[in-house]
Amino acid sequence: MRVLVIHQNFPGQFGHLVNTWAQRPGWDVRALGRDTAPGLPGFDPLVRYAPARSGRVDQHPYLRQMETATLHGQATARAMMGMRKGGYTPDVIVAHPGWGETLYAKDVFPNARLVHFCEWYYSAEGADLGFDPEFPVSFDAHARIRTWNALHTLNLTNCDAAVTPTHWQKSRHPEIFHSKISVQHEGIATHELGPNEEATVTTPSGIVLRAGDVDRPVITYVARNLEPYRGFHIFMRALERIQQIEPRCHALIVGGDGVSYGQRPPRNKGDSGASVHWREHMLKQVKLDATRTHFMGHLPRDQYLRVLQVSDAHVYLTYPFVLSWSLLEAMACGAPIVASDTAPVREVMRDGINGRLVEFFDVGAMAEAVVSTMHSDNANVKLRMQAMADAQRYGLTSAVAGYDDLLGLTSESANWASIRNKLMMGEVVR
Repeated sequence: MRVLVIHQNFPGQFGHLVNTWAQRPGWDVRALGRDTAPGLPGFDPLVRYAPARSGRVDQHPYLRQMETATLHGQATARAMMGMRKGGYTPDVIVAHPGWGETLYAKDVFPNARLVHFCEWYYSAEGADLGFDPEFPVSFDAHARIRTWNALHTLNLTNCDAAVTPTHWQKSRHPEIFHSKISVQHEGIATHELGPNEEATVTTPSGIVLRAGDVDRPVITYVARNLEPYRGFHIFMRALERIQQIEPRCHALIVGGDGVSYGQRPPRNKGDSGASVHWREHMLKQVKLDATRTHFMGHLPRDQYLRVLQVSDAHVYLTYPFVLSWSLLEAMACGAPIVASDTAPVREVMRDGINGRLVEFFDVGAMAEAVVSTMHSDNANVKLRMQAMADAQRYGLTSAVAGYDDLLGLTSESANWASIRNKLMMGEVVR
């Protein structure tokens, strides 16, 4: 079986899958990623590409994404033609097409089965856009988003099969394509996750926070970047109230100052000419005890997991948007969870069953739920145990099996593909 995996930021969501497939006898797994992709330790057959140029600054704003996608599609097509010239033709291509990489994949490899990871389909109503009244959406933004979907529609048209992690994400795509889209999460390493009563975290100021320390209860918040799409502004306002109610608590806040989704904050009066980030913006709006508020930045995985393991109340907030791995990992680690009552969260969390759900904009209710969770260890046990059990549905075994189906394999055909490849390489099969 020859599988080509394409992701601009390879490995992206596909790391565990690539590692599994690459270890199978007779499988030839290769990858395409941008020249800036981090790569996957121990996996060498990664071909890197770079667009021939950047998008033009004078391009119509509605078309900038499509022009950039075309440039990425051209660059990956050239890379794929190089692979074909070198004798490699994949049976299956598994790709995140969100940046345009596979626009011309079928022109290079017409007989390959093309499987697209469909992460999101934009819409002007019912999801992230316009959800937060604090950031009204202009007509211009509506029109731009509609045009952006040209790429995602092409991707759905071009692929042989599509996959999306959650039913919520599938529901955002046009109904005409639903028969083509399977729901299969790419999986988290649940076998590596769980509670750790010995876990400790050292803050940048040198304070050591420990799991189960009743004298220093810990609130945790995690996002790739600290921004409104993940409810950072709501969390900061709730934290101000929490610190007033509970003077012993500490907050561990994990995430960077970039922008993954949405836009940068408006400038406060007196802001310098430098680019403003949401952490700085919100610190000017709320009064927090700096000695109990710890911004951890981006952390290595082992340290990030310890943050979840010392948590007495883990806060997860999100617009109606893509569900974060961090929520599932927090569940698997047994962290007591307080989350926003938004559509993607409701797919995995049930209020009073495996955590607490609170209306996204209700800062007071959020603060009360967090304080109650911190002080209710016995009551949390059943919720935490149920959350840990529910997280197992998103383990790697299930993910690999689901993606094998997408490749067009059953266990029997997977075995035959291995035998066929050995025969092609002249090996004796006994």
